Amino acid sequence: MRGRQLRRAAICLLAIVAAIPATACASGRGTVERPTPVRDDGHRTNPDVDRHAAEKAALDAYSGYLTASRKAGQRSDPRAPELSRFLADPLLTRVRVSIREAKEHGAMRTGTVKSDPTVTAVSLDAKPATVEIQDCLDTTGYRLVYAKDKRPVPGSGGGRHLSTATATRYPDGRWLINYGATHRDQPC
Repeated sequence: MRGRQLRRAAICLLAIVAAIPATACASGRGTVERPTPVRDDGHRTNPDVDRHAAEKAALDAYSGYLTASRKAGQRSDPRAPELSRFLADPLLTRVRVSIREAKEHGAMRTGTVKSDPTVTAVSLDAKPATVEIQDCLDTTGYRLVYAKDKRPVPGSGGGRHLSTATATRYPDGRWLINYGATHRDQPC
């Protein structure tokens, strides 16, 4: 009976690992010639400045997402307020569910995540505007452990995998990460 419970807990906790995004170890910034947009006041805007600002805001949101989800996982707090500062649905709900499931099974996260994200696409003309991010996420030092005795949860070891994320600009001007996926079949 105890073995079956441990297997079930390990399976549920593996779902938590999938909630951590991993982005690719590749870079690929393409440039597209676009006409210079005109602001509402008639002045021309600089698309390169807009693109750079969008990239920076998206990467800041991504970094905040990784930090907030790591801290919430270490505290086993699915309602940590910092999560909603950087995440939006459907990813926000997925991260919260993963943290809650780990907590319900007596587990928590420890350690650190290493990240070096790259912007792969910027779509400022899309409604809403989006920025695609890839990262080679290194979770070898990030462990899922039982809170009671800090033993590693079986099958929850980390690694280096491709991860992708999407940052979306919301009507209030904030860039939030609303999609993230770990591609465990694509080591980097």
